Amino acid sequence: MKAAGVELQGARVAVVGLAKSGLSAVALLRAQGALVTASDEKPLDSLPEAARAALKGVAFVQQVDDPTLGQDLVVLSPGVPDDLAIVKAARGRGVKVIGELELASYFLVGPVIGVTGSNGKTTTTALIGHILRESGIDALVGGNIGTPPTAMVGMSNEDTWLVLELSSFQLETAEHFTAKIGVCLNVTPDHLDRHKTMEAYKAAKGRLFATQRAGSFAVLNAEDEACTEYAGLTPGWPVWFSQEREVTPGLHVREGVIVLDDDAVMAVSEIPLRGRHNVENVLAAAAAAHLAGATLEQIAAAVKTFPGVEHRIEFVCERAGVAWYNDSKATNVDAALKAVEAFEQRLWIILGGKDKGSDYRPLAAALQGHVAGALLIGAAAEKIAGQLGGLGQTGGAVPLVACGTIEAAVDHAARHAVAGDVVLLAPACASFDQFTSYEHRGRVFKELVRSLNDSDGGTN
Repeated sequence: MKAAGVELQGARVAVVGLAKSGLSAVALLRAQGALVTASDEKPLDSLPEAARAALKGVAFVQQVDDPTLGQDLVVLSPGVPDDLAIVKAARGRGVKVIGELELASYFLVGPVIGVTGSNGKTTTTALIGHILRESGIDALVGGNIGTPPTAMVGMSNEDTWLVLELSSFQLETAEHFTAKIGVCLNVTPDHLDRHKTMEAYKAAKGRLFATQRAGSFAVLNAEDEACTEYAGLTPGWPVWFSQEREVTPGLHVREGVIVLDDDAVMAVSEIPLRGRHNVENVLAAAAAAHLAGATLEQIAAAVKTFPGVEHRIEFVCERAGVAWYNDSKATNVDAALKAVEAFEQRLWIILGGKDKGSDYRPLAAALQGHVAGALLIGAAAEKIAGQLGGLGQTGGAVPLVACGTIEAAVDHAARHAVAGDVVLLAPACASFDQFTSYEHRGRVFKELVRSLNDSDGGTN
């Protein structure tokens, strides 16, 4: 079978980047008869044992030696920048370069719901899948959440919806890929270390709608400027959602009730998730699920039973009257702001990690008067401190504590928080300076918190 115009049987294909998506792409290509060369920044013996086992019998070339030479096709994992020198050189030689999502699109069967946005896409993707399954509609959930698209090929069929969380990294190379229902929740500054400009970042997410076909649907946030621009990209039908005003066609909130056009769906107070931003996630998920065949009654019933998503304002436990929450998925400033706004109690917030070219100054107003302390960790700590007023400065907007590691931050919070306080991990940064992923960071945080004694608590 062909992919991106290349007959894969006997074709020479390089897969660059050997995290989960890259390994899945290798497996799919081998199944199609391609002669695969696998490549990563790390040498082969530094890869995890499971990765080395999956690559048995596959040629390996470390990235520094340019694995794209002599290839008919190059497939990039989502974590590999599209503007790498070896990628540019491959294109210069006329070699087709595609992403893992694009590769999967040639083999996936069944209608796709694609969900993107700077914040909320994991919750919304999982919620759509939950609603569909609770409504008796077959659905598989994957993409940037859990299962790579190439690993879903064997499970896909004409009668099953594929609900995919899609990042800008996955979408930037999309051409053949298309979604029957595209969803964008919001577009706020993120991943500028990779995309360089907001315009490039918005354009990458916009590929979800530019690749749609006639008869498709675009579920869009009526209050987001980028989303309104995407309505002009899709050849399909825009469907809107808003908390601020009535929209049609679409969903909005009227006097505390979620309404689809003029039909009541459920009361906002019945949503089991914390935070105003989760109302928007429910609006978007309800719109997509309804377009996929769920009734309003089924949607309301399913939302009420949705358990939430790990690492997304996830309640960990209470110790000595202090509530601990894990929002490790808050990997940018806007996500951290939404997490802060979900709580009225006095907060201790853990911030920091790997900087993504972010501006942390918007956090100052939200944290001032709300937090007892911002506990700074990781490589971005100095930049965050500088933008929030500086460590040790009197009269600063936010009390800052240099902790360095998540272990030290948990220890500080355990010793200083008092009954009624909330300790919130909402880093506003990527995890890769000290952890392998935001999931790893969140699980370490939860283990540390659960190891505290019930008597651990503040003294001030």
